[in-house]
Amino acid sequence: MISEFSKCRINETDLRTDMKTIMITFDQAYNERIIDVLDRQGCRGFTRWQQVQGRGSKTGEPHFGSHAWPSMCSAIMTVVDDEKVKPLLEKLRSMDQETEMLGLRAFVWNVEQSI
Repeated sequence: MISEFSKCRINETDLRTDMKTIMITFDQAYNERIIDVLDRQGCRGFTRWQQVQGRGSKTGEPHFGSHAWPSMCSAIMTVVDDEKVKPLLEKLRSMDQETEMLGLRAFVWNVEQSI
């Protein structure tokens, strides 16, 4: 008997290894600027979470949306071709250095498969 799993075939396009996921977390004050940077870098597709909570691992104010810590974060995840990662991170790093206390972080990982 052949299981359903053994009938699956992997399409070669599913095996692309030249893509990266970039997760960007940021103070909501950056929202329009982040979208603008993505547009200018040719990163059209993204998923955004508008109200997330967090605090940095070393510096910066907590973003809890509470009376004591009223600011909030947002997060965007985008999947891009490898060659877009470095220029995008450079733009984000520059923004973060201009206003470090607001909080902006980006994390990159490999995309192993997609549909």
